[in-house]
Amino acid sequence: MTASERETIYREAVATLDGEGSAGVRLHRLCDYLRQCIPAYDWVGFYLVVPGERLLVLGPFAGEPTEHLRIEFGRGICGQAAERRETFVVDDVRNQSNYLSCSVKVRAEIVVPVYHGGEVVGEIDIDSHSVAPFTEHDRMLLEGLALIVAPLVAQVAPASSAG
Repeated sequence: MTASERETIYREAVATLDGEGSAGVRLHRLCDYLRQCIPAYDWVGFYLVVPGERLLVLGPFAGEPTEHLRIEFGRGICGQAAERRETFVVDDVRNQSNYLSCSVKVRAEIVVPVYHGGEVVGEIDIDSHSVAPFTEHDRMLLEGLALIVAPLVAQVAPASSAG
């Protein structure tokens, strides 16, 4: 992806967030758009932080269903990104000892934390069936989108599992 392509995708992605629907519906539209628009994005989804807990739960996504509905901070690539509060880019998941396999087809993953009010409220998770498909342009695109979707992700945050 070139810088120009990234800019176009970014503008179109932001446009998918406009319009009717709840925050969850709008985030799902974004997942669908990114998965259809970028060939290397085989699974696109959001994991949401349970308030007051060190736990992620699956939110809106596009792609094959996953068995990973709940992920503890520190566990897998998603859990590590949430715990360390940083973007993770994994070129080949087969080289990761702390990888949670969602599908035997997945070869690479990028996870970008989403911040709202200074806290991680969720993350964008992308899986690819190709080795090393993610470039600096992907990182910039997704980190830019994370800023835009933050209020929506905060709106769909799951309720605490306590009580």
